Amino acid sequence: MSREGIRDKVAIVGVGCCKFGENWDQSPADMIVDAAYEAYADAGIERPQEQIDAVFTGSLYTTKGPHECSDALKLFHKPVTMVSNYCATGTDAFRCGVMSIAAGLYDTVLVVGYDKPKDRGVSGPSVMLDGVRDLPRTPAGWFSLCAATYFDKYGAGREDLARIAVKNHHNGTLAPKSFLKREITVEEALKGRMISWPFGLYDCAAQTDGAAAAIITRADMAKSHRDDFVLVKGVTVQAGPNPQKDPANDFLSWKPTGWAAADVYAQAGVSDPRKEIGVAQVHDCFTLTELLSYEDLGFCEKGSAKEHIRDGTFELAGELPVNTDGGLKTFGHPTGATGVRMIYENVLQLQGRADGRQVKLGSKLAISHNIGGHPTACGIALLGMP
Repeated sequence: MSREGIRDKVAIVGVGCCKFGENWDQSPADMIVDAAYEAYADAGIERPQEQIDAVFTGSLYTTKGPHECSDALKLFHKPVTMVSNYCATGTDAFRCGVMSIAAGLYDTVLVVGYDKPKDRGVSGPSVMLDGVRDLPRTPAGWFSLCAATYFDKYGAGREDLARIAVKNHHNGTLAPKSFLKREITVEEALKGRMISWPFGLYDCAAQTDGAAAAIITRADMAKSHRDDFVLVKGVTVQAGPNPQKDPANDFLSWKPTGWAAADVYAQAGVSDPRKEIGVAQVHDCFTLTELLSYEDLGFCEKGSAKEHIRDGTFELAGELPVNTDGGLKTFGHPTGATGVRMIYENVLQLQGRADGRQVKLGSKLAISHNIGGHPTACGIALLGMP
């Protein structure tokens, strides 16, 4: 299939999302049901066993495999596939569902991303890693390696990162299903407990439990579900080298993000992302990651992010709002759910259903972006209205 082969062939007709947080009173199945049944209702699906042809589900922490989702939803006698691609898992599950429809295999597919890491009794994913080589062995350590290099070359500082945290905390107060709903100031962010310099507590996303879902179908069938369906303009996942082993890594960007952006823009026919994209959900596992993504996605020139942060370009009322629901910073990061949760937010924004955090879009596109691995992968989905 050509780069343009997916464009406008697949539509999103329903989305759902459970409340993200420390969901001690819910099992993974409970969260899957919450997200999927909201998506069913959104798409007008009353007989999922008859109307859903296949399921693509993504989870990093499940020990039960794809049948955890099929058991929860009682979707039997149909293909159910599990996808795992670290932090890009949700976007990759969505990509597989989109490709299956574009290829003519299925008419209507359910995509579910979920994870429940809080039940593991640990604070982060680093316990999954073994060995002592390739230190540092925590996500904060990986991403903080870029900070000193970037700060030295481009003159940014911790206050620029703090402004990103303040923005996302504010946006999260407007999202009913976010975990953290607390405004903070730049001063509070700068005084937060140091985690891995320059990241203080407020620069880091938490781990939470959560699930999100999307119903996708052939574009020519979409109107049977709803009039304001959303079209998939492009979707991709790109792999790259481990940045800690890549001698050409300059610690100023993430190669897979640049490659994935170029690929998805080619699929969608986008030549000027700054002008053509109206809203973005980017992978803000750390505030510096969001800053680098502004540049890697082509929203601004390399090294210029700090000026745009200070000018409010990426705030709700700015030229290109980013992480309108508060991002990973306020939802947390139940790894398999995050990519689908981003798609959920972009669909609401495109359809004008985002309430107090709604931005002005017109005919512009919506992009979601996940970094995964060391980071050695990137998944991007680009959506738009007909």
